Amino acid sequence: MNKQNITGNDLKHIGYPEGKAIGTAIRIIEQHYRASDRDDILAVLTKVVQYPENYLDDTILGNIAQALIEKPETNDAPVIPLKECGEQYTVFGADHIDAGAIKQMEVAMKLPVTRGGALMPDAHQGYGLPIGGVLATHQAVIPYGVGVDIGCRMALSVYDIPEEHFNLNAAKYKRELIAWTKFGAGAGWQGKYRAEHAILDRTEFNATPLIKSLHEKAVSQLGSSGGGNHFVEFGIMEFDQDDVPLNIKKGKYLALLTHSGSRGFGATIAGHYTRLAKEICRLPAEAANLAYLDMNSAEGQEYWLAMNLAGDYASACHEVIHKRIAGAIGAQVLARVENHHNFAWKETWNGEEVIVHRKGATPAAKGVMGIIPGSMTASGFLVRGKGENHAINSASHGAGRQMSRTQAIKNISPDEMRQVLRDHGVTLIGAGLDEAPMAYKNIETVMASQKELVDIVAKFTPKMVRMADDGSRED
Repeated sequence: MNKQNITGNDLKHIGYPEGKAIGTAIRIIEQHYRASDRDDILAVLTKVVQYPENYLDDTILGNIAQALIEKPETNDAPVIPLKECGEQYTVFGADHIDAGAIKQMEVAMKLPVTRGGALMPDAHQGYGLPIGGVLATHQAVIPYGVGVDIGCRMALSVYDIPEEHFNLNAAKYKRELIAWTKFGAGAGWQGKYRAEHAILDRTEFNATPLIKSLHEKAVSQLGSSGGGNHFVEFGIMEFDQDDVPLNIKKGKYLALLTHSGSRGFGATIAGHYTRLAKEICRLPAEAANLAYLDMNSAEGQEYWLAMNLAGDYASACHEVIHKRIAGAIGAQVLARVENHHNFAWKETWNGEEVIVHRKGATPAAKGVMGIIPGSMTASGFLVRGKGENHAINSASHGAGRQMSRTQAIKNISPDEMRQVLRDHGVTLIGAGLDEAPMAYKNIETVMASQKELVDIVAKFTPKMVRMADDGSRED
């Protein structure tokens, strides 16, 4: 494929702004996609401009995503040196973690504010802090240590509906799943379908001009989901024994599992405060994306307020989705569990108050419930944390990618993906090849690597999965 086949005007037509991103995209097309079909590469580039945060960890497309998210910097502030020897950290499942993630973690451990860290078994290379990285800092918060999709989370509702009813009424469940979910960049609810929630009346929305300007976006996108690996899915939850804390009896139940974050609201906050952190905190090139804000500064307090509001907003989105679907299918909720990642918490660790960043990692303090999904065909697990100190009370947030999105698109065919879905009896609505099950690590291997971090309470088997797909019809 010749780079002249796709021009700057083509990229502008699909949403690329004037500037660095267009030149970067043209160069990458020339270097990596000369043999690709024009329509296929335009479809990929469309997804990158719509969901740049999903491609920051892609070894090829990440350069385009970075150009889309970041503004050019001019910074004459003195460079803050890193420690010569970084703090020690623990790696779980080291045999299955890529070298890029290890290198990123080693850089993070050299920050002058770092107190400790851990790498979860689903870890892979990210942007700044690796996905699956846990970092404890002293009086400092790192916007890219939290991530772009602030407060992204899993939420699970276990229903009083037996497996057989789902199997006999699959068409109804599919209809309601499509009717009450929206996915992708800019997607939201309009008119009478707009959701109501107390989150929208929070006084924090008037705290800063930036947050105030995002209120309307938050209103329209409440109850919707993002692109990439975000999903809403029905599955069968199997408890091998009674669970007294949840008041659930042994058996199989229909359940709804959702994965999404704070939508455009959180992404805008992340971009703004990352740029601000880089202006204030100039680090060596290899650590530039780990720029931090002092928690005692006005900027640090602003970000902390905005981050927590975005996290609560993400939770409200899940609450709306779960309430609407439970009502649509006439279900009573027997139990509900929710946990988030891409966030920072004030916690006491080794006798010191620290800021714990969990970027793609799940809180797993003793007794804390969590959900660790596999893929669209692999089982997920309801877990209870053990409070392992060396993991900074954390566990994995999923299976983790073993292929970048670019690799998945290049190496997995539509026929292969359809066959895997058939083999596992999964109905898929939406999703592209970049989210194919084969792009993810083996969840059983990941779980085996964190037996000391969590106890398995129940197993979730996906049956009907709804995801974003730019080219799909929702029918």
